[in-house]
Formats: sequence, C-alpha cells, structure tokens
Amino acid sequence: MTSSVPTSRSRRSDATRTAILAAARERFAADGYERATIRAIAKDARIDPSMVMRYFGSKEGLFAAAVTLDLRLPDLREVPREEVGRALVTHFLTLWEENEELTAVLRVGATNEAGAERLRGIFRDQLLPVARQVCPDPEQVPARAALCAAQLLGLALTRYVLRLPPAVGLPRAELVAWLGPTVQRYLTAPHP
Repeated sequence: MTSSVPTSRSRRSDATRTAILAAARERFAADGYERATIRAIAKDARIDPSMVMRYFGSKEGLFAAAVTLDLRLPDLREVPREEVGRALVTHFLTLWEENEELTAVLRVGATNEAGAERLRGIFRDQLLPVARQVCPDPEQVPARAALCAAQLLGLALTRYVLRLPPAVGLPRAELVAWLGPTVQRYLTAPHP
C-alpha cells in the first residue's frame, strides 16, 4: 500500500528545487543569461552545483523552468474599444514593475537563443490571442501584435533594463498618455 503523505525526502527535494528556482530567477534578472552561472546560482541557493544539474539538466533547462511567464493579459473584449491601447500599456507597466522575471527574459532574449525562443513563445501564446480579440483584419493580427510588442518591449528595454534617465523619470500617467494611442492604432485602426 502506498501512502499519499509526502515523505521528508520528497519535502526536502521540493524545498531544494524551490530554492534553486528562486536563486536562478534572481541571478538571471541581475546578471542576464550569459553571465549567470550554475555555480553562482548554486551558491545563492546554498547547495552543490551538481544538484542544479541533477534537477534541471542544463543551464537552458534551468532557465526554461525558472522563467515561466503568464502575462495575465486582460480580456480586451471587456474593455471599451477606444481604451484598448491605454489598458494594455497600463497592464504592461504594472507587470514590469512587479515581476523581475520579465526583465530577465528581456535581457536573455536579446543575447541568447533560449531567451529569444522564450519571448517568441510568449508572443505566440499570449499576445497574439489578445490582439485577435480587437484587430479588425484577422490576416493582420501577427503584424499588428508585433508592432505592439515592439513598442512595449522598447519601453521595457529603455525603462527597466538600460534605465535611461528620461525613460525612468517619466510618470506612469505620461507614459500611458504617450504610448496608449500608438498601441491603440496598431490594434484597432482599419489600416496604417
């Protein structure tokens, strides 16, 4: 007869895995993919580097496990059509300010194929369906979603990664006022 009660070994295993993932998220966010090392992540998690490899197999496997992002995008069908751009910009600003994993993915995506693939997956699985909700021409959804991504990732790069003083200094309301109409036009205008 098997027991459904977790053993102390399985609890230790879960705790180790959790510690590794937390250390990896912080290290990837702080150092980027290339500079983050298995050895540094293991040190941060207070374990032997071989344990990281045992649980995740490789640095790429660890990155994929550590950085699983749900953008929690709003259902744009519930937003007044003329407010869609502002709603998305506001949503993304909140996400970037609350989630260091997004910064890590952006840094890694700019310098590493594993990170770039993660960003492409997020675009394909999360942003495209949202764009489909409001775009007037279904054939233009990928291009319009890509234009939105360019605006939002450009903002994130300048404000949260490069930390350009003018971008960092802009109040949220002003950012939304500037970028909201642009994102709105990309998503809902009948043509360019």
